[in-house]
Amino acid sequence: MENRPIEIETGANPQASVIVLHGLGASGDDFVPVCEQLELDAVGPVRHVLPHAPMRPVTINNGYVMPAWYDILALGGGAAAEDAAGLRASQALVEGLIAREVARGVSPSRIVLAGFSQGCAMALLTGLRHGERLAGIVGLSGYLPLADTTPTERSAANQATPIFLAHGRFDPMIVLPRAVATRDTLRALGYSVQWHEYPMEHSVCLPEIADLQQFLLQVLAR
Repeated sequence: MENRPIEIETGANPQASVIVLHGLGASGDDFVPVCEQLELDAVGPVRHVLPHAPMRPVTINNGYVMPAWYDILALGGGAAAEDAAGLRASQALVEGLIAREVARGVSPSRIVLAGFSQGCAMALLTGLRHGERLAGIVGLSGYLPLADTTPTERSAANQATPIFLAHGRFDPMIVLPRAVATRDTLRALGYSVQWHEYPMEHSVCLPEIADLQQFLLQVLAR
């Protein structure tokens, strides 16, 4: 990582971690207010880890260099338009974040991997392939990348891991049908997906944060 992640600890010696991956052109700072709104005292001290994506040129933005977990070659996706190399490079970065939490004494089963938009794609990509059982996977306003290789590359360790997916009905960036397709693909593979829709665009809303809080309380319960 080019910059160390932002970390917010709700108490001493956290035994649970929530890793939150931001969207295209943003930074870890974007989700600090969301993490600060979450009331997770019931599960004990939590460490929120908010990393910053590497800087890279983004094709759909005329090659402009910005924080991005991977390149976006065209809007709307499709396997042929995916930056597989960039996705897998950032997957390795996210695996490093998980390993760092484990090294600090947090069990993988008390780590939630979450993300918004591009970060959602990274959370799903990495979480489904991770070799140890995670507490949960959260995908906000995003989609499943490398969907064609997911069935063969996924890890049995996270087959039963709860997945929280949320999306805005009026999202112009990642349209609702694309998110629904992700939900249906995951359910067809046998995953337990908690699905939420909200009357918003490509953003986060208060009812969504409330639903996310309930999900986190459930999956991080001791």
